[in-house]
Amino acid sequence: MDSMDIQRIFSISNPKEFEEVTLQTFQFQYKNNPVYKTYCDHLKKSPSNVANTTEIPFLPIEFFKTQLITSTHKKAETIFESSGTTQTSVSKHYVPYLKIYEQSFLEGFTKFYGAVEDYCILALLPSYLEREGSSLVYMVNELVSRSNHPDSGFYLYNLEELHQKLIALEKSQTKTLLIGVSFALLDLAELAPISLKNTIIMETGGMKGRRKELIREELHQILKESFNLPKIHSEYGMTELLSQAYSQGDGIFKTPPWMKIITRDTEDPLSLQSHGKTGGINIIDLANVYSCSFIATQDLGKTFSDGSFEIMGRFDNSDIRGCNLMVF
Repeated sequence: MDSMDIQRIFSISNPKEFEEVTLQTFQFQYKNNPVYKTYCDHLKKSPSNVANTTEIPFLPIEFFKTQLITSTHKKAETIFESSGTTQTSVSKHYVPYLKIYEQSFLEGFTKFYGAVEDYCILALLPSYLEREGSSLVYMVNELVSRSNHPDSGFYLYNLEELHQKLIALEKSQTKTLLIGVSFALLDLAELAPISLKNTIIMETGGMKGRRKELIREELHQILKESFNLPKIHSEYGMTELLSQAYSQGDGIFKTPPWMKIITRDTEDPLSLQSHGKTGGINIIDLANVYSCSFIATQDLGKTFSDGSFEIMGRFDNSDIRGCNLMVF
């Protein structure tokens, strides 16, 4: 098996189909992804003894900082890179087919928010715009382009201009989505309060060292009060993925049908946990078929029986166990 049926991934409609495609993806990546195969072999896991999704190993996300994680010989069309400091190396995600990423984020967005053409899309992502290789900027740029609205676009630090734009869009009752990094949305909130009735505010997380870290509830409360909104939306994605989860309020996220969140025991990274318990976040992202679809992240959270989940925070480096099982 040297290729995967991409459209089957995006047409998943029930748990049985998800299980089938997930096992097929595991077999494909075990065969075609040398780093992942080595990791699985180290854990004595292979298609011969993995019969269901709960037995599939999850690759620690740190491997993206030091290894080429790919399941194809095709040259990458782009390389997405995480933000990093001088003290830390960055993750690199080699993406051989940008069309798969585009299909994933467009179908995911449409599932939760409807047609992108119905919105004016405003982006407040200064820290991401100031570096190369951001997968978030690539996604939002495509949404801006496809929104086809003359006022859609990016804002860097021109908050006053954005403030006036929001006022004008409210007056014209234009359906608007403002997607922004947390610290920049707080800067906008402090500039001048504004009552928004036709605008969704979506935070993508991240103070990026610009402000004191806040828990999500605190951040959302400030933004709700400043913009007179009942809910603040959130986007959950990362450099190493090709899919996003969305929260339409209260920090409860939902995934598209080709993505699933599972939690692992914080003390035993190879043991999965039941719903409702805080654990490390493992992600199945079937759109990531030509990289690795099974990733153990550094985030902490809990899942619920309806498939939704909540992010509680992150491991600090001293808490991460089981990520150094294999040294290359």
